[in-house]
Amino acid sequence: MNRDIKRSLAAALVAFSIAAPAMAQDGEIVIGNTMPYSGPLSAFGVVGRSVTAYFDRVNDEGGVSGRKVRVISGDDSANPAKTLELTRGLVERDRVLAMFSIIGAAPNLAIREYMNARKVPQLIVSSGATVFSATPENYPWTMGWTPSAETEGVIVGRDILVNHAGARVAVLYQNDDFGKDYLAGLRRALGDKADEVIVSVQSYETADPTVDSQIITLANSGATVFVNISTPKFGAQAIRKVAELRWQPAHYIAFAASSIGTVLEPAGIQNSEGIVTVKFIKDPTDPKWADDEGFKSWKNFMTRYLPNESQADSNAVIGYSQAETMHHILTLAGENPTRQSVMDAARSIDGLQLSMLLPGITLSTSATNYAPIRCLKLARFSQGAWEVRDDLICADE
Repeated sequence: MNRDIKRSLAAALVAFSIAAPAMAQDGEIVIGNTMPYSGPLSAFGVVGRSVTAYFDRVNDEGGVSGRKVRVISGDDSANPAKTLELTRGLVERDRVLAMFSIIGAAPNLAIREYMNARKVPQLIVSSGATVFSATPENYPWTMGWTPSAETEGVIVGRDILVNHAGARVAVLYQNDDFGKDYLAGLRRALGDKADEVIVSVQSYETADPTVDSQIITLANSGATVFVNISTPKFGAQAIRKVAELRWQPAHYIAFAASSIGTVLEPAGIQNSEGIVTVKFIKDPTDPKWADDEGFKSWKNFMTRYLPNESQADSNAVIGYSQAETMHHILTLAGENPTRQSVMDAARSIDGLQLSMLLPGITLSTSATNYAPIRCLKLARFSQGAWEVRDDLICADE
């Protein structure tokens, strides 16, 4: 066989392998993700380690429909270009059924067009950016998971109006879709009073070394309420700087930066007293869950499969909960799952109660609802623990 014919056959085989519908391979289900195991968002790396370990447990218990689940996870350092590079390899070389649980707005946006063009599920998007759930008709292969930042901002704005009459509000936000959506929700809740109430706004980039200068500017504004829309590293820096300046505003912090283990403890527990956030998962440090079956299952999982990870880190709960969601989707997808059946399953979640979600908070999806978690609860940090209010608050009510 001459060299030109060999080249033609090789090209045809490659083209066929790319075009053929991916399905479970050789007795296993292959799924993928990328994670910031290094870089400025490395505090979220435990999400990836939790996801992988969760499916180790699933495999030890017999897998999904008799098939082992293999998770291939790469380090993208929250760099969108790296996310796209790794994703292309996972889709085209490793033939993953789906990508899931990728951290951050920019990395997920970097692959969204590609995933939808290839008709590969991009599931359990780990970003509060509203864009991932707002237009399923335009991006039917991309589905959110994390409650939207806009929802969070609306809930915080409403609480400010009720509990801080006459407030002067200062805002720190991450300059991406997550931060901008949260700020938009806050403004929406404040309504016509937004421009009057918000007296100072400062943004930061994830590549910035600190947010100290921004906090100084905000403190000098005379604000009585501080809305801290940040991720773990910058959330901890902001809390510390507020304390150093002896600024004493009512302090709201984004859920993404509400972990006791990775944010509040490094910032100083004494500096975190009174901070308010939203919650939808059980706080792993709260003794009230000691006899809860879901919590006990999670704790046993951590002890056996992730013995070197902190059980005080709420990001470990997030990873576990996202993996539990993906497990449910794969189970719904049938004995011989394909990318299409996985996507169909993702659109068919009905009142799913995860082990570590707060009572009353469930996941539901449909062909027109790509935001599985739509309700939250407010919580206040007091004496080393989050005190969660009973009221379930839904931003679209």
